[in-house]
Amino acid sequence: MVNQKSFLKSGHTPSLFSSFLYFDTSFMVWVLLGPLAVIIMNDYPMDAAQKANLVALPVLGGSILRLVLGYFTDVIGPKRTGQIGMLLTMVPLVWGWLFVDSLSQLYIVALLLGVAGASFAAALPLASRWYPPQYQGLAMGIAGAGNSGTVFTTLFANRIAQHYGSWEIVFGLALIPMALVFIVFTLFAKDSPNQPAPRKLSDYGAVLKQRDTWLFCLLYSVTFGGFVGMSNYLTIFFNTQYGLDPIRAADFTTICVIAGSFFRPVGGWLADKIGGIRMLMLLYAVVAVMMASISSLPPLGLITVLLFIGMMALGMGNGSVFQLVPQRFQSEIGIVTGIVGAAGGLGGYFLPKLLGNLKESTGSYTPGFLIISGIALACVALIFIIQGSWKRTFLGHGGKARAEAPISA
Repeated sequence: MVNQKSFLKSGHTPSLFSSFLYFDTSFMVWVLLGPLAVIIMNDYPMDAAQKANLVALPVLGGSILRLVLGYFTDVIGPKRTGQIGMLLTMVPLVWGWLFVDSLSQLYIVALLLGVAGASFAAALPLASRWYPPQYQGLAMGIAGAGNSGTVFTTLFANRIAQHYGSWEIVFGLALIPMALVFIVFTLFAKDSPNQPAPRKLSDYGAVLKQRDTWLFCLLYSVTFGGFVGMSNYLTIFFNTQYGLDPIRAADFTTICVIAGSFFRPVGGWLADKIGGIRMLMLLYAVVAVMMASISSLPPLGLITVLLFIGMMALGMGNGSVFQLVPQRFQSEIGIVTGIVGAAGGLGGYFLPKLLGNLKESTGSYTPGFLIISGIALACVALIFIIQGSWKRTFLGHGGKARAEAPISA
C-alpha cells in the first residue's frame, strides 16, 4: 500500500496536478478530428483513404514533435516547454475554428494538432522529476491518466457540433479549457530543482545502436499505436460499416476508448505480479484473437464487445511495455522513453491508413483487421524468441521486475 502522506510530502502536488491537466486537455485536443471526421465529410466529401489520412495526421505530427518538445524539455525545462506547447496548440484550434476553407487546409490543421500529442514530452517529466524512485510509478500513473481526455472528445465533440450545427465551433470551444489550463499551469507548475543534464545527439545515437531499443519501439507501436489509432478511427468505422449516426458512432467509440484508457495501469500492475514477458505475450495473443474475430465484421453488439476487449488489451499492453523499459535502460530511461513514445505515435499513424486504404481498395475492413491480427501474432513470436536473452541480462525468472517502481510513459 502507498503511504498517501509520504507520497504527498515527497514531491510537488501542484506540479503533478498541473501536469495531469495539461496532458488531459492536450489529449482531448489531439484526437479531436477522430469523431468529427464523420461530420466534416458533409462539407468536404472524402473517400475511405482520405478520411483515414485526416485522422492519422495528428498522430504523425505528435510522433515527430514529441522528439522536438523532448529536446526543449531538457534545454529550457518542462514548464516552459509545456507553456509553449499549449500556446502552439491554440494555433490549429483558431485556424480550424475561423479560417479553414478547403480539405488541404484541414490536413495542415490536422498535422499541427500533433503539438497537443507531443505533450507527453513535457507533462510526464514535469511530474516524474519531483518524485523519488519509490513513487515514480504512482506519479507517472497520475500524470499519464491524462489520456482519459480522449473520452471527453468522443463523448461530447459530435454532440456539440450537432447542437450548434457547425463542427468548426468545436475547435473554438476547445480553446476555453486550453486557455484555462494554461493559466493554471503557469500559476502552479514548477520545475523540479533536480533537472538532468541536457541530452546530446550522441546520446540518442548510442541508444539507437542497441537492438532492444528497436524491439521496444516495435512493441509499443503496436500497443500505444493501436490504442491511439483505434481511438481516432473507430467513429469512422462504426459510421461506415454499421451506418450509425455521428453521435451514436462516437458513443460506441467512447465505450471502447474507456477500456484502453483506464486499464493501462492494470497492465503495469499485473506485469509486476506475473512478469512483463508473460503479460505481454498474453496481451498480444488476446489482441490477435480479437482482431481476427473482428475481421469477420459480426453484428454491432458482438463487435463492440470484441473491440472493448481488444482495446483493453492494448491499453494494458502500454503499461506492460513500460514495466520492462526502465529495467533494460535504467541510465538512459529519459532518452529511450522519448524514442519509444515517438514510435508509438508512428504506429497510431499507420493503423488508420492501413484500415482506410484497404477499405478503399478492397471494399472491406476484413483485410485490415486480419493484418493487425497477424502483426500481434508476430509480436508474440518475437517476445518468445527474445525472452531468453532478456531473462539472462536484465530480468529475473519469468520476466518479473527487479526495479522497485517501474516508470510509465
